[in-house]
Amino acid sequence: MAMAVEARSLTKRFGEFTAVDGIDLTVERGESFAMLGPNGAGKSSTMRMISTVSPATSGQLSVLGLDPATDGQAIRSRMGVVAQDDNLDDALTVRENIMIYGRYFGLSWAAARSKADELLQFAQLEDRSGAQVNSLSGGMKRRLAIARALVNDPDLVLLDEPTTGLDPQARHLLWERLYQLKERGVTLVLTTHYMDEAEQLSDRLVVMDQARIVAEGSPSSLIAEHVSKEVLEIRYPAEANVDLADLGLRTEELADRTLIYTDRGEDTLAVLVNSGRTPSSSLVRRASLEDVFLALTGRRLVE
Repeated sequence: MAMAVEARSLTKRFGEFTAVDGIDLTVERGESFAMLGPNGAGKSSTMRMISTVSPATSGQLSVLGLDPATDGQAIRSRMGVVAQDDNLDDALTVRENIMIYGRYFGLSWAAARSKADELLQFAQLEDRSGAQVNSLSGGMKRRLAIARALVNDPDLVLLDEPTTGLDPQARHLLWERLYQLKERGVTLVLTTHYMDEAEQLSDRLVVMDQARIVAEGSPSSLIAEHVSKEVLEIRYPAEANVDLADLGLRTEELADRTLIYTDRGEDTLAVLVNSGRTPSSSLVRRASLEDVFLALTGRRLVE
């Protein structure tokens, strides 16, 4: 079977500005795939090319085995898209948002009604089916947006920042629903700024920076490759001048603390204590995808 998404030397330019610079990526069918990166890294431009709404400047792109340049309508008929911005119709009820959207895909009224029943249950919105959209909470709106994107039984669902602005309970409920989709064999491609979300949802991911892919792999493999098993966070008084070079470990000096990347955090802390360099505070934690992200893209603020 063809890949769900396959790109070779994919490039997108806007005049003199290069938004996506010759990237290669593949997404297998049934896979949950994430794209991470700071603002302006090229994630949204890549998603727009995959969704067929923005043509590539150069390179090759295949979506569900089809060419977006010539088969855009056929691709869109098999795809669901959940945009970052709320694009629900406030003039319609929750149920009507799903039913009217289903009509765009050629569903009869009866089929659209039946599909709405199924998707309202999936999104846990049965009791709000007759409510106006503007009365819903942020989490309910995101669940409705995902439900609406499934009205055509898509093979591929694109999700751009699906849980931005949601409280933890709403985020975890959405994670459950997305996991259920993956279990059904639906291919998921998402962008997110939440590293824990990427770890929870993605089988594989890419990190983009300055329009290029700088790393690719599973969350666990990227952590193993680019950081360490654990991170020791320590603080010393401002006037202290502590040399850590003899540890032979990668360290990172931040404004308020020092990070030491180590496979055995407690042992490293014991070395400091036994050598008279006891920190004023310390924390040993598991290394995370956020450590990978910051190691690859830096800590600069990107607006």
